[in-house]
Amino acid sequence: MNTLMVLSSWSSQSLEQVAEAAPRGVRWFYMLFYRDRGRMKRLLERAERAGYTAIVLTVDQPIFPYSIRRKPVVFPVQFSLPNVWLDDDQPGPLGSMEHGAGLIKIAKEAATWEDVAWIKNNTRLPNVNAAEDARIAVDLGVAGIYVSNHGGRQQDGVPATIDVLPDIVGAVGGEAEVYLDGGVRTGTDVLKALALGARCVFIGRPALWGLALNGAEGVQQVSQILKDELSLAMARAGCAKISDIEPSLVVHESYYLYRKLFNHSRKVNNKILKAKY
Repeated sequence: MNTLMVLSSWSSQSLEQVAEAAPRGVRWFYMLFYRDRGRMKRLLERAERAGYTAIVLTVDQPIFPYSIRRKPVVFPVQFSLPNVWLDDDQPGPLGSMEHGAGLIKIAKEAATWEDVAWIKNNTRLPNVNAAEDARIAVDLGVAGIYVSNHGGRQQDGVPATIDVLPDIVGAVGGEAEVYLDGGVRTGTDVLKALALGARCVFIGRPALWGLALNGAEGVQQVSQILKDELSLAMARAGCAKISDIEPSLVVHESYYLYRKLFNHSRKVNNKILKAKY
């Protein structure tokens, strides 16, 4: 399908296993920040050797849920984390208090921009930062900004990614590519994101739904559906190619709400004036 995949540090498959399974695919690696920079250096080198073309970092690491967890979490299936636990043994079953304590010991919470700069200087791969502080990231030489709210799972009440996308694109000012995920369910969603400045979109849950329904073929079906729907949406919007997609295609729903309220207010005022005279 000529798509791009970001492999998570939390994957049950190693960097090398995924590369071997999909040698022609474009792959990026989402790496955690660790207290031991030697661990990070080894992961960066492994990613380069395995053919990954970018490192994805996240600002979503000021504190992990397991840092404040007071009881274990039971997973229906146990698996290992080969991109987290390298030569060290995994301390206890996944979700156990022992495992959480082990993660606290190795992961660096409250990562800083200094950590981002160190990674930039210790790999030939470009960095893609999932950051709201887009301008700072670009000034540090980050190659791309990945706009995500982590599926809404980390912080309650955060805005939808599509709502903040125009501001981040404006802050970046064309000095880095901007990507988006969150709520992408149809080809029309893809069209909106591209119109507002995203270079591409990523999907999460739809891929899992396709996988659950029909394995790898199900994921391919989901990708094909989105591709076909985007082509249809572009045709109906008068866009023959991606470069024809412009911001003017998208109007926020609040525009119509405010106009409706304005018209209603004007009608009320007219009635009041008529009543006076």
